[in-house]
Amino acid sequence: MSNQLRQQPWFHKGLRFQCAGCGRCCSGGPGFVWVNQQEIHQLALYLKLPIEDFLLHYVRAVGNRWSLRERNNGDCVFLHPKTRRCLVYPVRPRQCQSWPFWLANLRTPADWAYVSRICPGSGQGPLYTLEQIQSLLWWSGLEKDGLPPQEDCPSF
Repeated sequence: MSNQLRQQPWFHKGLRFQCAGCGRCCSGGPGFVWVNQQEIHQLALYLKLPIEDFLLHYVRAVGNRWSLRERNNGDCVFLHPKTRRCLVYPVRPRQCQSWPFWLANLRTPADWAYVSRICPGSGQGPLYTLEQIQSLLWWSGLEKDGLPPQEDCPSF
């Protein structure tokens, strides 16, 4: 067996995913949807809000980073409570765009099986190649240092 074959991740033949639009990935327990300065600008522009108003109503500072706010029930502030659809889908943050291809979901086949039980689109639909998955792979809170990608809170 070659070294290259041994170093391939378990999902090297690809994984299937097709968003079912259920909103489960945007709801549930408390968490963080990290946003950077560019994403904040895009979201504010999309909502036709001044940056200051957007920050006040939709973002919270967590240490030296920004995260989208959540409703009291754990839903993302941009998840419509009735339709369960994202209100900013065309400009949603990279973290949202990369679901379910997060490190925590791809560490082992058992992790992916769990995600497939809670996310009806995981394991369904078109095949994502290893290269596509790697381009989407997102920090998930389980890196060795325990920190998301570093970016200081922008000053506006």
